[in-house]
Amino acid sequence: MDRRKFLYGATVMAAAVMAPRSSPAGSVTIDAIGDQVQRLPKGQLPDFAGPSLPDIRRLYAYAVEHGEELQYIPCFCGCARMGHKSNRDCYIKSFNSDGTLTFTSHAAT
Repeated sequence: MDRRKFLYGATVMAAAVMAPRSSPAGSVTIDAIGDQVQRLPKGQLPDFAGPSLPDIRRLYAYAVEHGEELQYIPCFCGCARMGHKSNRDCYIKSFNSDGTLTFTSHAAT
């Protein structure tokens, strides 16, 4: 292998390793009421329901799997004044037209 091919190959490899990668997860932001929100593809759970919080993680997974039922359960934490209509709203802020979900940290905090 000549030097030019080696340097070209090394440059291509370095560029591939150092290139920024887009995360499948959306970034965590703060909404108008101060809760963290994160938009994710269906099947993923938000960062604020991380692996170190297994009980919170199970609750968010339940909210995704049983959202149709949770929409009929009222929430008694006082969040109705913030626009929440049911217990589901404490976990999932919105179901988006592209199939993603926007989670809220309201239930985790």
